[in-house]
Parts: sequence; C-alpha cells; structure tokens
Amino acid sequence: MQKLTDILRNNTYPGRGIVVGKDTVYYFIMGRSENSRNRIFELTDDGIRTSAFDESKVEDPSLIIYHPVRTMGGALVVTNGDQTDTIVEKGCFRGALMTRQYEPDAPNNTPRISAIVNADGSFELSILKEKDGGCLREFFSYECCPEGKGYFISTYQGDGKPLPSFAGEPIEVELAGPDEVWEALNADNKVSLYSNIRGEVRLFNKNLGE
Repeated sequence: MQKLTDILRNNTYPGRGIVVGKDTVYYFIMGRSENSRNRIFELTDDGIRTSAFDESKVEDPSLIIYHPVRTMGGALVVTNGDQTDTIVEKGCFRGALMTRQYEPDAPNNTPRISAIVNADGSFELSILKEKDGGCLREFFSYECCPEGKGYFISTYQGDGKPLPSFAGEPIEVELAGPDEVWEALNADNKVSLYSNIRGEVRLFNKNLGE
C-alpha cells in the first residue's frame, strides 16, 4: 500500500482528486491555466462550492464553478463537477451518473470522478471517461475500510498533452492528516483542498494564503 503523500509528491499534476477512507474524505483541485487557478473553496449550507477568487479574471466558468460536495440525506456526495447536483437531484448515485459523460474539453476529455459516502460507512467511487469515442462508466463499491487506509482516484495520471486519464482501480493508500496532504500537493499547481475528518471540515485555499 502506497502513502497518499508519496503519490501526491511524485505527481506534479493529478488534476482533481478524491480520497475516501474510514471517517475521512479529501477533495482537491489543481490548475495550470490562470482560469483554473483563479478559484477558492467556500462553505455552503450543505457542503462547499468553488468560487472565483478574482471575478475580473474569469474566462469560462462552465467547468470550474460547481458544488464539489453536497449532502444527500445521510450521505455525502463528492465530485469534480456539476454531476454533484445531478446525483443529489435524482437521489441515486449510479442512476444519475448513467445520464452523464466525461467533460467536453477535447482533447483532454477530462473524466468525471465521483464518490458517495453512506451513513453506515460504506462508499462508492466512480469514473466516467472517454473510450473509443464513447463513455466508459466504472463503479467501485466498498463495504468497509480499516482505520488509516483509503482509496484515491484522480482525473489524470499526470501531466501531458493531452492529459492522460486516470486508469485502473482506485489506489489503496495510507492516509495522512490534512496539513500533510496540502503540503504534498505540487506548490505551483495546487489550488484548494477540502478535508472532512470525522465530520470536522477544513478548507485550504492557496489564493487566500492558507
């Protein structure tokens, strides 16, 4: 099992990432363009949203402004796009994601990654990505997870042109604390981090000096 911090330190650009473990959820965003880097996380009544740090610099908000985290009854939904709202509105994780596809940002065709953490501690991870001109929808279900262990999924395997989509199953990782995770993300490309440890939420925003 790899250390989450080692994976992050050795990858300058995993893009956006979700980590789920026992009583632990992380979601982070990174950016290479000024538009992508011009963001912060803000708390909402039922989770968080991305917002522009400097409204005057916003170029295209369509794929960068969304609700990454929302509650759905006793469950927590975490995604890298507006599919969060689709899941909550439909009230069904898999059913909602069967109506969505990867992001329309060719040539990258960025995958949509999503997770749902249920009240009983079970959880599910999903990735929707381009394959042979269509959409491959993968789902991974976990009934339990030992203390200190988590599962990591990201949009990309690393930097590149075009960006290579994440491949394979979510990676089993040894968890670390929020400050360690934030420090491990590439200093140039990291933008924001959401952490939820036993219900205690913390936000890290590079643009706010956090």
